[in-house]
Amino acid sequence: MNRIYNKKKKEITIHFVSDSTGETIDAAVVAVLAQFPEVKKKEFFWPMVRSVEQIENILENAIKNPGIVVYSIIDDRNRKELENGCKKQKLPFISPLDSLFDIIKGNISIVQSKIAGSQHRIDENYLKKVNAFEYAMQHDDGQKISTMREADIIIVGVSRTSKTPTCIYLANKGLKVSNIPLVSNTKLPDELFTFSKPLIVGLIKDPRSLMHIRQTRLRLIGEQHTTQYADIDSIKTEIIQARKIFTRHGWPTIDVSRRSVEETSASIIQIFNQKKRK
Repeated sequence: MNRIYNKKKKEITIHFVSDSTGETIDAAVVAVLAQFPEVKKKEFFWPMVRSVEQIENILENAIKNPGIVVYSIIDDRNRKELENGCKKQKLPFISPLDSLFDIIKGNISIVQSKIAGSQHRIDENYLKKVNAFEYAMQHDDGQKISTMREADIIIVGVSRTSKTPTCIYLANKGLKVSNIPLVSNTKLPDELFTFSKPLIVGLIKDPRSLMHIRQTRLRLIGEQHTTQYADIDSIKTEIIQARKIFTRHGWPTIDVSRRSVEETSASIIQIFNQKKRK
């Protein structure tokens, strides 16, 4: 069975991994898929990838959503981490710019700049996206709560509800998005309830699905499954508590159980636009 191409839906899964915005490799894939107009693409965007930890998160997602990994990464260590991970999981991977780069490099005597994203023209839209990416990374997982009041959107959710990928996807739309984890028996930051500008959205997921995802996560880091983190009863309690908090504060709630990051993001954008019109 082909894990990457859904013959019934005529849909191919592609992960775009870039240390910049990912626009260049996306354009390359669009050009190729134009030759197969009946094929749709299910895409996962991973821009501004600058660390091994980010690569590990991408590989974890790619295990759950097998697809072709199309990448453009300058840093040798991060490239090797991604390539080795793809080989281990038997995922096809390609860096479409490599062949062109090798030909040009072989015919000139200028040293490569090694600057990520140097192919982009600096314009207002590009700068807005870059600023949004930087904001998302600086405000990931509850960091820098004091400057979250500047966000367009704040995502709150229990562990493994795709908060970070959703933030990154929305950043690609030029939105400043942060996220805060909802941890059992831990209060949310008091500052959160004083913010008036940001749209605050709650994410939940089916408990059994969360259990399987968390068990996979524990296996990847070499931990045992017998922790509360992956215990089905504890997870059910987490979800019930999360729903109560979201309802109490009037925060829109999205169940991401059967949604891709793109679908979740589209719902958030719709709610955000509705809030702006009020």
